[in-house]
Amino acid sequence: MEFERLIKLSPSKSCFLLGPRGTGKSFWLKQQCVDSVYIDLLDSEHYFRLLAAPEQLNSYIPPNYQGDVIIDEIQRIPALLNEVHRLIEATSIRFILTGSSARKLRKQGVNLLAGRALTYFMYPLTVAELGSQFNLKHSLQYGHLPSLYHESSTDAESSRDYLYSYVSTYLKEEVLQEGLTRNLEAYARFLQVASFSQGETLNITAVARECGLNRKLVESYFIILEDLLLAIRVPVFTKKAKRRLLQHPKFYYFDVGIYRSIRPKGPLDSPEEIDGAALETLFLQELRAINAYHKLAYEIYYWRTADQVEVGFVLYGERGLLAFEVKRKSKYSRNDLKGLKAFIKDYPMVKAYLIYGGKDSFYEGEITVLPMEKALMTLPEILNTGA
Repeated sequence: MEFERLIKLSPSKSCFLLGPRGTGKSFWLKQQCVDSVYIDLLDSEHYFRLLAAPEQLNSYIPPNYQGDVIIDEIQRIPALLNEVHRLIEATSIRFILTGSSARKLRKQGVNLLAGRALTYFMYPLTVAELGSQFNLKHSLQYGHLPSLYHESSTDAESSRDYLYSYVSTYLKEEVLQEGLTRNLEAYARFLQVASFSQGETLNITAVARECGLNRKLVESYFIILEDLLLAIRVPVFTKKAKRRLLQHPKFYYFDVGIYRSIRPKGPLDSPEEIDGAALETLFLQELRAINAYHKLAYEIYYWRTADQVEVGFVLYGERGLLAFEVKRKSKYSRNDLKGLKAFIKDYPMVKAYLIYGGKDSFYEGEITVLPMEKALMTLPEILNTGA
């Protein structure tokens, strides 16, 4: 099934299109740029030819060509960036360079990022992109990677198989193939232990202890996840702070389905804990995508005081200040408003929302209470309106 993606690229300027594997970058570009020159660096023939001689890039492009050239997985041969740079300067070709790793590009792609090429990110499908296919229960269980919504992958067993395959072939083997770590067994153990930090303040020392690894190595593993665009750390909102705040970021895998596939489950694992983190993850991935696709330029934070008063997500930018607390329970209590009320006291200009698992909307003073499904469907409007 094809989905109309919200992302819009510049029609004339070269760009990077970055995002985790499986978010649909290649498929979407093939639909958008039908007559383009397409070079897939996952293809061994193209990869080894251009790896040996990056200057051969020009041989893929017809004489006097003025269209688009797509290079898929550009991070596999960073040396190609020099050739791309030269051709951007010498011709009117628009290059679209996709990548699922920011690590090598960050080291060697600075010349393109400094004004010669824009940078875009593609995320898992949004609620708006899914349209009538959106089902909150399904989303919380399997996430929003596009392959899960093909007709052959819509049943539960196929969805689980795809996610487990993604974890085993990409999160593990790709990391090994890229030479990011030599100890795949330790890294696989780390992935599971890190899943217990989903939506939690990150304590790298505690994760290292649980993995039986040294702290420096575990820190490098977290950096690998971020370099492969598979996880993010959400920092604490500290602007003009009036209270003593925690300083450690929160950790999230990029997609709720991936998180659930990695997270161990057994008789000692609380479904409530897993489901609560899943709800936060789905909301965050929607926040990130809408913020990027609508070019809203919010910075995303969370807020937690030293005495554990917390707001799940804080968005700050020229459009204003927004605060969201996310609760999975079907009925909220006054205690669930505690963090938002404290935040409002410190930042009276904020527009505050409690997102919960019920069905009705309410207003608690300056706090708007919204059901999760409605919040996700109206998030573009909420973020565009600002505070």
